[in-house]
Amino acid sequence: MIDIKLIRENKELVKENIKKKFQDKKLPLVDEVEVLDIEYRNVKKQGDDLRALKNSKSAEIGTLMREGKKEEATKIKEEISKYGDEIEILGKKEEELELKIKEKMMMIPNIIDESVPIGKDDSENVEVEKFGEPLVPSYEIPYHGELMTALNCLDKDSAGRTSGNGFYYLMGDIARLSSAMLSYARDYMIDKNFIYCIPPFMIRSDVVNGVMSFEEMDAMMYKIEGEDLYLIGTSEHSMIGKFKDQIIKEDSLPITMTSYSPCFRKEVGAHGIEERGIYRVHQFEKQEMIVICKPEDSMKWYNKMWKYTVEIFRNMDIPVRQLECCSGDLADLKVKSCDIEAWSPRQQKYFEVGSCSTLGDAQARRLGIRIKGENGNYFAHTLNNTVLANTRALIALIENNYNEDGSITIPKVLRPYMGGKEKITK
Repeated sequence: MIDIKLIRENKELVKENIKKKFQDKKLPLVDEVEVLDIEYRNVKKQGDDLRALKNSKSAEIGTLMREGKKEEATKIKEEISKYGDEIEILGKKEEELELKIKEKMMMIPNIIDESVPIGKDDSENVEVEKFGEPLVPSYEIPYHGELMTALNCLDKDSAGRTSGNGFYYLMGDIARLSSAMLSYARDYMIDKNFIYCIPPFMIRSDVVNGVMSFEEMDAMMYKIEGEDLYLIGTSEHSMIGKFKDQIIKEDSLPITMTSYSPCFRKEVGAHGIEERGIYRVHQFEKQEMIVICKPEDSMKWYNKMWKYTVEIFRNMDIPVRQLECCSGDLADLKVKSCDIEAWSPRQQKYFEVGSCSTLGDAQARRLGIRIKGENGNYFAHTLNNTVLANTRALIALIENNYNEDGSITIPKVLRPYMGGKEKITK
């Protein structure tokens, strides 16, 4: 959510930002907020003036009573009683206008960074840099779902009977490999001085509304029937929510945390063969990282964070690239974002395995996360980044470490978590 001062002082900037995101249908919101804000401030001023007058008259009553002027004091009391009714009416009007403004403000996208490339959708995202040589072996690499099933390590049929489409059983060495990757990612982030945390896997609606846009929530989140609770789609949500309505001392920043959680997502829509394995599923596990910092430090942390993900994948012998997300591909709260994509030698193209974002103070405004500075309180900046999502990381690891004899080489960094095992074989 942007600062309403931007609409008061530079609404054309806000409109231009909406156009850059190709969301012209939201342009009327800016003028609507401006009109409501003017009315809100007028109503508030009337209410404040009446309250000040009431307080002044109340003080006058005390003086008159001490002077024995009871009749005059009684008249003023009758006058004040009328003020009370007017103040109550104005107060309710003020609350109604404040709510209307907030609802519309939450639909206006955040101001994107000047460096963000302009484009309509993810097809116009821009490759920035490649890390590692994307190789294609001379032998055929099986589809990951078929390979894991042949190893007796993936069972989607049974999961279909217990839970439906989009679920799976991981077993044996592949299940162990999944846990090994997550453990390695956890320890890597701890070594980078991130505090390890296992957060709640359900959050209330006010936290959901604080961390993401309405469109994202509707597309992603599972709601618990009869409860004001949602299953998290990523632990970033509950991690940022941890600081809701908190005032953080400036000298305790930055706050750097890494979290493990299962993630639950609707993933609505039909998908092709690549999604029939474990690429796009309703449940997976993830290691995440978040940073809460001063505004002037957010871009520095943004560039540190995505590089951590690159290093983790390169340490597992997986070539990756960084892709800058264009304006039309940015969720409404994001200032700047990039995807990390892993190389698929079977498909001979890259696919997304993680995303890094800085959201400026948008989440902090919605959740009331402030920093206590020398010159007063101000809103924090929040960032998040995927360290490793187990399902897509498994696909990338298997394909890039698959051997002609059908075995899978276990990267050296993961072997301590696999009991020293070097290969997975039938």
